[in-house]
Amino acid sequence: MAVSEESFKSISPAEFFYKNKEIAGFSNPARALYQTVRELVENSLDATENHGILPIIKVSIRELEVVSEGAYYEVVVEDNGVGIPPRYVPQAFAQLLFSSKYILRQSRGMFGLGAKMAVLYAQITTGHPAEVVVAPIKSKHVCSFKLKIDIRENKPVILGFTTTSNISGKHGTVVRLVTLGDWTRSRQRVYEYLRRTAVIAPYAEIAFRDPEGNYLLFERSIDKLPPPAREALPHPHGIDIETMKSVLKSIAEKHVVEGLVESFQGIGRTTAIRILEEANIDLEKKAGELTDLEIETLVRVMKSYRDIKPPRANHLSYLGEEIIVAGLKKIFEPEFTTAITRRPSVYEGQAFIVEVGVAYGGKVPVTEKPLILRYANKIPLLYDEGIDVVYKVLDEKRGIDFKVYEIEFPAPLVILTHICSTKIPYRGVGKEAVADVPEIESEIESALREVLRKLRLYIQHKRRELEEIEKAVAIAKYIPEISESLYRVYKVDIRDTSTKLLELLNSRLKSFKISSLSSVVM
Repeated sequence: MAVSEESFKSISPAEFFYKNKEIAGFSNPARALYQTVRELVENSLDATENHGILPIIKVSIRELEVVSEGAYYEVVVEDNGVGIPPRYVPQAFAQLLFSSKYILRQSRGMFGLGAKMAVLYAQITTGHPAEVVVAPIKSKHVCSFKLKIDIRENKPVILGFTTTSNISGKHGTVVRLVTLGDWTRSRQRVYEYLRRTAVIAPYAEIAFRDPEGNYLLFERSIDKLPPPAREALPHPHGIDIETMKSVLKSIAEKHVVEGLVESFQGIGRTTAIRILEEANIDLEKKAGELTDLEIETLVRVMKSYRDIKPPRANHLSYLGEEIIVAGLKKIFEPEFTTAITRRPSVYEGQAFIVEVGVAYGGKVPVTEKPLILRYANKIPLLYDEGIDVVYKVLDEKRGIDFKVYEIEFPAPLVILTHICSTKIPYRGVGKEAVADVPEIESEIESALREVLRKLRLYIQHKRRELEEIEKAVAIAKYIPEISESLYRVYKVDIRDTSTKLLELLNSRLKSFKISSLSSVVM
């Protein structure tokens, strides 16, 4: 019996994600509507803050037509960013795995999907093209595109293009999609995403109109922007064979010593010579002349070489204590808030920074467990909470005992965690949970304990203060009787005596208002 031969074929990235859209977060209409808003807003934030522009972002969702799976919604996101150069717009919005983010630099996105997945999902669920309007900064023209994705070829299809004069001098990008969604089921997630974005980006102004006509404005509360993310050279301890081949190809005509110095962090000429000698590679060779065996040996030596400085972190865009505190105060109006930005650490040759903030009391909701706000590269993480490294650190059985820090639940406590790096170890393409890398886990725990110690000092101070006030109030109740007794014995004026005794009592309460105790006595 003859055995039929198997047929093989390749598919494009667009076709792969068309068939597996759930792994990019577009698993159902409710999740897809949330994901669409998230991807477009994150693009807008990157297009503004990375270029020193205080963000102004407008988001609107409008219901167009009810269908059996949910409804068709028009989603429009507008920003005041630098504006994408028109020649890149078709690929930037309609070619998967085409991105400006395929360099070693911290960014909100990392897979080159983002807005393109939102465009793809809209296209396959409603058939409507994406509409993109761009006005690059200082440009004299505003360019409008209508785009679809050729799924089989993973290429943009331009259905329409117009250009008009930029009379007003505006700059930025407007994206309009018509997509399948379920507002009833995604409403809470969308609002929570925008609220948490306002916490992490208090320097942004975000306006939102929902399908029910409700309008929400998150006003800017601080004019300070985080330092911009910058491209970084790879670190020797974080490379692999394919990365090394790519680097050597780009410097093929240079001597390998010179190439190593120019292409990697932490390698000077002396270190490069020592590494090459240990790898038994001729110092006079050019980078493009190395054999596969020499490349493999070089990678092994570089990864194990201990006399290389750890990666620098001056290319990372961290928030800083002032911005974190401003964001927590803006949304929660707590009675106490503090934050810490840890010193840079390293995992697998990648620098990363952990930041943690807490908000306590005031208008913070009282809950049975702390309200956790997780962020990675300034992205709010709303799904997959249980598998995130933060929840492992906070696990009751092995993690932090809040009673040590004078906190007993239910309590009004918010904890914010932020990790920034050129390489966040997400647990999946959906980018909703960070893996429990030991180095990151240790930094989060140390940062949490540090801010909780500050909170404990505040709680202890507040408790002592309340105890002093209670004592003072108890003593103050006897002032009228004492004043009367002194009047009967010494004929001293009662009001005079009461006032002086009250002043003496209040001298012990620096933070307590005299009028409050006076009201108890008078």
